[in-house]
Amino acid sequence: MIKPHLVKTPIFLILLLCSLQATATSVLPVSLQRMAATAEIIFHGTAISNEVRLDPASGRVATFTTFEIIETIKGKVAATHTIKQIGGQLPGSNVRLVIHGVPKFTVGQEYVVFLPKASSLGFASPIGLSQGKFDIRKLNGETLVSNGRSLAAQMKTTPQQAFPDVPSAVDIGQTPDQPGNVHLADFLQTVRVMVKE
Repeated sequence: MIKPHLVKTPIFLILLLCSLQATATSVLPVSLQRMAATAEIIFHGTAISNEVRLDPASGRVATFTTFEIIETIKGKVAATHTIKQIGGQLPGSNVRLVIHGVPKFTVGQEYVVFLPKASSLGFASPIGLSQGKFDIRKLNGETLVSNGRSLAAQMKTTPQQAFPDVPSAVDIGQTPDQPGNVHLADFLQTVRVMVKE
């Protein structure tokens, strides 16, 4: 006869592990001010390479993305900067590690990236995962930046009074027809002000 407590323990552990795995990449909204304050490095750059390989430090599949730096807004980086993120598919094999939420970068695309201090193993995904990765694109002759979230919502997460010198979302060139898009020059200037606070 199987004792009930022996059956419940494995089921409980399985449910616990499933719930931990499901929430592993769930991220709360992060304000732009908080990202600027907590980032170790913020840069505007172009992704010039993506390389997936086994990481010797962790033994895991990792993606190494190298950027050519256009402007460093916070921290110290060289002319190029490489970030290491968990996950990817090893070329020429079926070995693949998928971590949902970890942002991907397209070679040739420009970004503004907010990075935390790298972990002890050297991993550093953008702050808030996709929240700390701002895509830059041209639209009707304008250079716009967006991370897919409304800038007004990102600015509301921290009271405006805490940053009196930081302009509102409207002031920094948010396009009214597409609230997630902001003019790049205005966005960069706003982040520079936040970094100095």
